[in-house]
Formats: sequence, C-alpha cells, structure tokens
Amino acid sequence: MNIGIIVYSKTGNTLQVAERIKVALELQGNTVSVKRFQAETSGETSNTPLQLTASPDPNVYDAVIFGAPVQAFSLDPAMAMYLRQIGTIRSMPAMCFITQHFKKPWMGGNRAMKQLLMLLKSRSVTAVPMGVVNWSSEQRDAQIEFISRKCAEALKENRA
Repeated sequence: MNIGIIVYSKTGNTLQVAERIKVALELQGNTVSVKRFQAETSGETSNTPLQLTASPDPNVYDAVIFGAPVQAFSLDPAMAMYLRQIGTIRSMPAMCFITQHFKKPWMGGNRAMKQLLMLLKSRSVTAVPMGVVNWSSEQRDAQIEFISRKCAEALKENRA
C-alpha cells in the first residue's frame, strides 16, 4: 500500500511523530512518504499564514495520514489553510493526529482534533482520529508508539 503522511510541523515535533509512524508502516511492507509543507507568515512573531510552500497532493496515495500541531488551543492555521486550498480529495482511508506542548489533550489537542476532523469532513473525507501527542508529558514516547501502532493496525485491517 502506498501511504502518504502529510504534516505541518513548525518546530519539528509533528514531523518526528510522522517519521515514527512511517517506520511502523514500513515494517508492514508499505511504501510510505512523509510530506511536510511550510507556511510563510508576515513576520517572525506572526502565526497567521499568508501562503503555503508546497501543497502535497493526497490523491497520489492509497491512504493518507494528516498531522498538525496545536496553535493557541486550536488547530494550527497553516493546516486549515492547506485543507481549504487543496482540490478534491478522493475517497480513501484517512487518519489524523495532533501534537501539542501541554500535558493534557483537553488543553487544545481535543479541540484541534475536532477542527481537523470537521475540515476533512467538509472536504468529504471521513478521517479516523489516531490521537494527541502531549509533548511535555512523561508519556510522550508511549503516546507516539500507541498512535504508530494504531495507524498500522487500521491500515492492516483496511488491506484485509
């Protein structure tokens, strides 16, 4: 199966999670690509994206996983911009994960996940939430491992 992991990662944390998921999926014999896009802003202190650099096409994959960070207790605006700008997304297995600094998912992660799922639904994509990684939590590695395993299991079931 050809799987795309499309992420927006400002600090590299979300990218690290994507790379761990990639390893888990490759161990099953899948071909996996991690595609990271960047957002240009009006200045160093601005969080509002003006434009995206590269917009990976999810339609070239058999399945896709979207990953994004929390920004100000919500989905990072760059991921929202990406999902609004890309064209039609064909029907395929889709999953998503969120990363955040705080230790508890209710401190923005849960809200960001709901926003991501709603944006995907508005694009006619039914995505399965895989989880929230709380970067400052002592459980971070276990959370990443859990999400990686959950993605691998979901795609294995989909192939069967």
